[in-house]
Amino acid sequence: MAPADGKVVVIEETDEPEYLKSRRKQISIFMSPINVHVNRMPVSGTISYAKYHPGKYLVAWHPKSSTENERTTLVAKMNNGTEILFRQIAGALARRIKWYVKEGQPLQQGDEFGFIKFGSRVDIFLPVTAKVSVQVGDITKGGKTVIAEF
Repeated sequence: MAPADGKVVVIEETDEPEYLKSRRKQISIFMSPINVHVNRMPVSGTISYAKYHPGKYLVAWHPKSSTENERTTLVAKMNNGTEILFRQIAGALARRIKWYVKEGQPLQQGDEFGFIKFGSRVDIFLPVTAKVSVQVGDITKGGKTVIAEF
């Protein structure tokens, strides 16, 4: 499920170097200042990794915002062992990221895990075998829009 309300701005195959260290499908959702900025669990699972990164405040749709902006990286390990990484990214206006989860905490798909104030972005890194259900430009609703199946 989509982790946030917003607009799909990136769908690409890429390497995820921070935690998964493997090739993944990345889907990025941009939240404008008028979107609801609550972030929801894209899958059910236990938080296996949580890390905050201070950084810059580039506009959230900029490609380098994923690696240079203030952000949190979270990973959920599903019951089948698959790990899904998702990242909250602060934008030029968003200067405050909040997350409520800790490593070892189990959560259900759709549960709220945090929020980002004003314009921002959430990236999610899925297995390369995932069948993506959205296209660039599609509008998503957090916890409701199916973005991929795997």
